[in-house]
Amino acid sequence: MGTKHARSRTGGRTIPSQDVARPSGADGAAEPAPDCTLCPRLVSFRTTNRDIQPDWFNAPVPSFGNGAGRLLIVGLAPGLKGANRTGRPFTGDYAGDLLYATLLKFGFARGDYEARPDDGLKLVDCMITNAVRCVPPENKPTPAEIACCRPFLKNRILASGKLVAILALGRIAHDQTLAALELRKAAFPFSHGAIHAIGGGMTLADSFHCSRYNTNTGRLTPAMFEDVFRDIRNLIDTPCSGN
Repeated sequence: MGTKHARSRTGGRTIPSQDVARPSGADGAAEPAPDCTLCPRLVSFRTTNRDIQPDWFNAPVPSFGNGAGRLLIVGLAPGLKGANRTGRPFTGDYAGDLLYATLLKFGFARGDYEARPDDGLKLVDCMITNAVRCVPPENKPTPAEIACCRPFLKNRILASGKLVAILALGRIAHDQTLAALELRKAAFPFSHGAIHAIGGGMTLADSFHCSRYNTNTGRLTPAMFEDVFRDIRNLIDTPCSGN
């Protein structure tokens, strides 16, 4: 495999890829068990939430979409009143409103998004997952919890045999994707709009997280988010696009 380069929308710099081979498959589970007990603090938090809101999902949120798709979107963790309530990533809060509207616009979803898991929405050539599968208190997982959940992210990536692009929503998702693939963070710095060729026929794209805070402060606008998906759409639809 020769040296590859990535382009960045911020600064125009090129980012060389590391020579990594894509493994042929996953060695372990890509999804945690519904009663996963790996992180005591998260188990305690979801148990407490189950007592308060017994009708909510309150369990590790599984990935959603086509496991054989060419795009994998990686978020941080379920929101308390979003995915932790509904059981589907980015469903039930503002981040999902922006994400699913953008997926529909660029052909990565079909149907209608109605912020509930039985709305009939289908992802197309795409899957959504999280770096941490259980809701953390104050939306802040600890480094130990992030590391504990990393094998599921690694196996999710490795199980996606046709994967072309990974979109990291936020720095933690970016860093954990690199860690799951055993790539150096220094070689692929996070930057909104950056496109990194990471080897093995895969590309890592970066975006600020589509949270209400980021959009309310203007850190991320719908137009900025659409620019990222436009790049990904072009990359996926263009054969031999530089990986």
